[in-house]
Amino acid sequence: MNTIVVSPLNIPDDDVEIVERKGLGHPDTICDALAETFSRNLSREYRDRFGSILHYNVDKALLCGGRAAPAFGGGTILAPINVYLAGRAVTRVGNEAVRINEIAVDGSRAWLRANLHALDAERFVRIHDLIGPGSHDLQAVFSRQSRSQIHHANDTSIGVGYAPMSPLEQVVLAIEKRINGRDRDHEHPAWGEDVKVMGVRNGGTVDITVACAIVGRHVARLDDYLAEKASIEKLVQELAAHHGFTSVRVEVNAADDPASGALYLTVAGTSAEAGDDGQVGRGNRANGLITPCRPMSLEAVAGKNPVSHVGKIYNVVAREIAETLAVNVPEIAAAHCLMVSRIGAPVTNPALVQVKLATRDGLPAIRMKARVEDIVTHQLSRVPQLIDEFIAGAIEVF
Repeated sequence: MNTIVVSPLNIPDDDVEIVERKGLGHPDTICDALAETFSRNLSREYRDRFGSILHYNVDKALLCGGRAAPAFGGGTILAPINVYLAGRAVTRVGNEAVRINEIAVDGSRAWLRANLHALDAERFVRIHDLIGPGSHDLQAVFSRQSRSQIHHANDTSIGVGYAPMSPLEQVVLAIEKRINGRDRDHEHPAWGEDVKVMGVRNGGTVDITVACAIVGRHVARLDDYLAEKASIEKLVQELAAHHGFTSVRVEVNAADDPASGALYLTVAGTSAEAGDDGQVGRGNRANGLITPCRPMSLEAVAGKNPVSHVGKIYNVVAREIAETLAVNVPEIAAAHCLMVSRIGAPVTNPALVQVKLATRDGLPAIRMKARVEDIVTHQLSRVPQLIDEFIAGAIEVF
């Protein structure tokens, strides 16, 4: 490793904090999920057939929303959702073709069936794969390995992470996970998976706004719709109290205007059916949140190759470094980590790692350098193990 820099982290007493999470059925999250599903399935295919993961990056996906006519008690999809999966991958090894189309389309439909309970993925989603082989130079970089069999970084890129999460970050994450973590077929089936949570803290005032697509066939009339909104508000208030917020203003589907008939009513529980489009990388960062008051990377993590794509690997490793420091070192109150790669260098040998530390009792951050170096070295040594964890879906990346 070239350089580890340890710096003080000055935590300001910020008056304003903004935290957002796009839920499972949001069009941007759907794109992330389908790209990552494609990535995992492609990795398995390469390993099973050829003994190792080959060069690919399938981190480009676009969702073009359909058209729908929602209604109390039902509704109709008028035009399908179109999903375009694009990227680069090895499509042939010798005389053997790789079943790219099958992997892309079948895997995407399986994810949609498993995660969007009100959407008929066979009838109302069209999936297009636009995958071609990668350039010779990037395939050559991918093929290089150090003597220890470590792949080389495919790009000069950055990864960032921080810990611990603030109470507002924790509650925003918890709200979406609780709404979409329920038994959706039996517990509030009217709640669609397209959930977005925005938490805003202005001094001591906290506002939480939740958008949740309501499935028309599970609400017969306006009173039913309003009752579902009230149930979501009650859940949010309970979770906020659990995370230490005793006074929170909550709004659910804030754009509703019942008098004019404007409601967030859907056929399939997602705005992708008519109201919105989606794209990989426009939603949650690798820690599951959008946090403009924190260090963030613009890298789209989903769909990237877990072997050599530092835009994926370093965002996870940086988060793990920060979490390990904040949780396991009593002298450290908070940590930020920034990692920079150099294309062509082993992925375990970043060009620069900066760790910023907020310490307790006025301890100089530089006094922690030996401990930081040990933890950074250990986490980088785990990079080859992360490959299996990525492929198994054990690491959340959105």
